[in-house]
Amino acid sequence: MTELDKLWDHPAPHTLRTRVGTGDIDGLDHTNNAVYVKWCEQVAWSHSVALGLDLERYRALNRAMAITHSEYNYLQASREGDEIIAGTWIVDWDRRLTMARRFQVIRLDDGATLLRGAMRFACIEISSGRPRRLPKEFIEGYGPAVLGEQL
Repeated sequence: MTELDKLWDHPAPHTLRTRVGTGDIDGLDHTNNAVYVKWCEQVAWSHSVALGLDLERYRALNRAMAITHSEYNYLQASREGDEIIAGTWIVDWDRRLTMARRFQVIRLDDGATLLRGAMRFACIEISSGRPRRLPKEFIEGYGPAVLGEQL
């Protein structure tokens, strides 16, 4: 187990590394809150793609996981040049319609957790926007990634 592994709230997150850029900084000289939201969206989407459920697959199935609720707890600021790592886990699902993710953003220089977040998703039919049951491809793709799940 590495030092970074010990910092995560849950084991084996799907991660995405980035560096805070000039365009990420707001008038208070720290990373704008919207940038953290973007990082959470990016790591969630990267995880979905890694599980074989990319936009092309979503469109072919006429199904998608759409965000229905999100919350973010901003714990510490980051600044230009900081290297960060965003991690995500699928922590819950009902195998029918909804799924929940958790997020954690860590500054690599000192191991500080900068943000903890959560998103809830519902499966929708892309063409109508209406809720629909998870197709078997979503159950097979997302299922093994749900913390504590055994298919």
